[in-house]
Amino acid sequence: MAIGTFFRHVGSKYLTGAHYPPPAHDTIVEPFAGGAGYSVRYHRRRVILVERDPEVARVWRYLIGVSARELLALPDVPLDGSLDDVKCSADARALIARNLNFASGPSKRFSAWRDEKRPGKKPGSKLAALWGPTLRARLAAQVEKIRHWKVIEGTYSQAPDIEATWFIDAPYQNMLSKIYRHDADVIDFRALAKFCRERRGQVIVCENADARWLPFRPFGSRMAAYRGKIKPDGVSQEVIWTKP
Repeated sequence: MAIGTFFRHVGSKYLTGAHYPPPAHDTIVEPFAGGAGYSVRYHRRRVILVERDPEVARVWRYLIGVSARELLALPDVPLDGSLDDVKCSADARALIARNLNFASGPSKRFSAWRDEKRPGKKPGSKLAALWGPTLRARLAAQVEKIRHWKVIEGTYSQAPDIEATWFIDAPYQNMLSKIYRHDADVIDFRALAKFCRERRGQVIVCENADARWLPFRPFGSRMAAYRGKIKPDGVSQEVIWTKP
């Protein structure tokens, strides 16, 4: 049975994950973990996440180790307040920050639309998707299902050299935005292409249509956002490279 996402992250492949090839191996490796949208869909497999951003790696370590009871006991964030108003561990705070609004990065406050009293706001709309009792209950029910996952804090080159299903979703080469803490401008895509070709097993690489560092083929399109807002053209043209 599928489980939901654990937190919001730019470029998440959770919604489109069902359209990518299913894993052909018992082990899944995501060298650019982020929100691990692909692995979440196949959470029963052995999953190895590699994440360069220390804050994102921290959230995954917390989720893998935290008990359901501890999650349920975490505090709410006041609608008119901020994350600074609540008392919890730094690890819990990192998780909550990524579930306070529909943007892709951490936040200390709910978005303005979160206010139930705003004119035209339908009571209860989308509230279950953000931090609160409903989301806490869902996460508490899910954490037991990822106890076997492993997190490596480091670059993609530190992933174990094993035969597996490799889901490689690096920051897109020609993204105009600076929405990653470690963006595409610090990646040597020639080296990354070599890394992808040399993986043993099944390899799935995601990119957008402007990328040329592998012989990508068209895959589809999806709604694309920048800093929480839909891009002017509204759509990102996705491409894919697979092995074999």
